[in-house]
Amino acid sequence: MLGHIGVNVPDLGRAKAYYGPLMPLLDYEPFPTDEDAVAFMPAAGKRGAYLFFYEATEERAYSREVTGLQHLAFVVPTRGAVHDVHAQVVQVGGVVVRPPREWPQYPPPYFAVFWLDPFGIMLEAVCHHDRG
Repeated sequence: MLGHIGVNVPDLGRAKAYYGPLMPLLDYEPFPTDEDAVAFMPAAGKRGAYLFFYEATEERAYSREVTGLQHLAFVVPTRGAVHDVHAQVVQVGGVVVRPPREWPQYPPPYFAVFWLDPFGIMLEAVCHHDRG
């Protein structure tokens, strides 16, 4: 299991504003840190990787098409949670790459939505259950 993931972003304040309301929908809660990072941990003492966002110190455009981070996938407990995440993304004017649906090419059941954060990082909310 991964302990934590660190992601550099060009604007830490913008990351905090975007991820603050989103992460509870992905079953994460704020993790106390200093002003040099914004961090989240699995909610309610669940196991999983912590996620840290840091201000990038070098300017360079991000692309998921080159060597490096391709996307981050968050497992959510229900298909309804996938829809809730999708609704939040749409509400804030986010770019939905692939709307919520079943993905039969992956081991069933696989129900997911894919979208881009404000910095172009692709994110996914996936449910591995048939429950609503």
